Amino acid sequence: MTVKRLLKMIFGRLTAVFAAIALQIIFMVYVVFRLDAEYQVASTLIQFAVVIIIFWILNDWMDPAYKLLWSILILTVPVIGLVLYYLMGRSRMTRQVRKRYEEAVRICLPLMQRKDSDVLLKKLREEDPDAARQSRYLSQDMDFPVYRNTETVFFPTGEELFKRLKEELKKAQHFIFIEYFIVAEGQMWDEMLEILEEKVKAGVDVRLIYDDIGSIGTLPMGYFRKMRERGIKCVVFNRFVPAVSIFLNNRDHRKILVIDGHTAFTGGINFADEYINRITRFGYWKDNGIMLHGEGAFSFTVMFLQMWGVITKSDRELREIARFAEPKDSLLEKRAPFSTRLYHKEQFSGEGYVQPYCDTPLDKETVGENVYLNLISQAHDYVWIYTPYLIIDSEMMSALTIAAKSGVDVRIVTPGIPDKKIAYLLTRSCYGQLIDSGVKIYEYSPGFIHAKTVISDDKIATVGSVNFDYRSLYLHFECGVWMYRTSAVMQIKKDCEETLAKCRKITEDWLKKQNIFVRLSAAVLKPLAPLL
Repeated sequence: MTVKRLLKMIFGRLTAVFAAIALQIIFMVYVVFRLDAEYQVASTLIQFAVVIIIFWILNDWMDPAYKLLWSILILTVPVIGLVLYYLMGRSRMTRQVRKRYEEAVRICLPLMQRKDSDVLLKKLREEDPDAARQSRYLSQDMDFPVYRNTETVFFPTGEELFKRLKEELKKAQHFIFIEYFIVAEGQMWDEMLEILEEKVKAGVDVRLIYDDIGSIGTLPMGYFRKMRERGIKCVVFNRFVPAVSIFLNNRDHRKILVIDGHTAFTGGINFADEYINRITRFGYWKDNGIMLHGEGAFSFTVMFLQMWGVITKSDRELREIARFAEPKDSLLEKRAPFSTRLYHKEQFSGEGYVQPYCDTPLDKETVGENVYLNLISQAHDYVWIYTPYLIIDSEMMSALTIAAKSGVDVRIVTPGIPDKKIAYLLTRSCYGQLIDSGVKIYEYSPGFIHAKTVISDDKIATVGSVNFDYRSLYLHFECGVWMYRTSAVMQIKKDCEETLAKCRKITEDWLKKQNIFVRLSAAVLKPLAPLL
């Protein structure tokens, strides 16, 4: 590590923020401890609060692992447990944010309603009842329409996606919407900015959302102002202020880039140099992404607009979204806020069905996990999975083990070189139960695999931002695309076959040879998994 990098780490924004938060947590714990020790009334109130919160937790919809963890923590060390639960045990989104999100979803709902939705579902049901059930959940229960007439292109590496992404950006005529968890200063983002600035000068509406916590170590404070100076409309999700009173436990982990409403990119790839291997951090960085060209890309446009309306907290922005949600003929009028010719000037084509979806921690529906569970439980021949983290709840563990015991070829590829040591320990702690049930575990020998991709039976696949861990499944805003018999499905299978050839298979003998201290560490950390 260079001196410059060390100084940046010590005196950087990330260190300062977490140091400030740590001091405030210590102060809060100290105050509550003193009240508990010196005042009988305060002590009684704290004990009463413990009982009330435990009953609250037990009756909440949260995952059983969460309930167990918080119950043990609060009962064992009440003061520390209460303070930590207040800060981290629940969504910290305010009522105003929830109300704004619900309003944005309501306003955008007409964009998600299609006249041919029932027809497509009926047609899919005739082709494949199992696939139709998965699609029906997303379309009729979650309001994410299924599309045809959409070309899908799968990218097995970040380098390949970035090359195509730049080509498509240069074609933009009306708007470019970008929503990413991590944006990092470096070669990749510099090349992006060069194109975006050219498009702004050409009159293209360029908008950027980045997650403040995700980019806290990669962008300077107030970076959004620099973007606005360049003509890029930029807002920050969950602007992070080092004060425990507004400690935000939810993040915008989505990766969405939409061009003119007809071309969209998503997957695991962020805008940082390691994702395209311009720099080496954990061996070779393997990631996946997908491009939709056609009608299906429009759902990602809507998802972006919803988030934009939530963050801006502006009635004017919501009114713009409402105008965008008017009948499509009105989009051709000059007064329409987002100019697009989608469905008017271009006919699209593509094999199979596509269904973009997103997930939010603001409701009680774990859409990302349910997509995975549906895909795993309805597989007949095989399910192959890429994930950087395997920190799963009991439902996911049951689905994977039951599938394997039922004769389904279940394979999971995890990193050979980790980016986070604790997550790596927890990932490996799941291997034993899975392998005992017949699940095949592989570690990607060349380095770190960051992809979140699942394929089943040569016909169904999903690519997106959803990790197999608690934070992705319960606390983050996420997105992905479900596909049935599109051209990308077999492209994914080919990549899986090539990747598996580069992996080491984890065996029972390998598990037995693990260092005893490593296994003990994993055992100690495992109950804390929902917090990590």
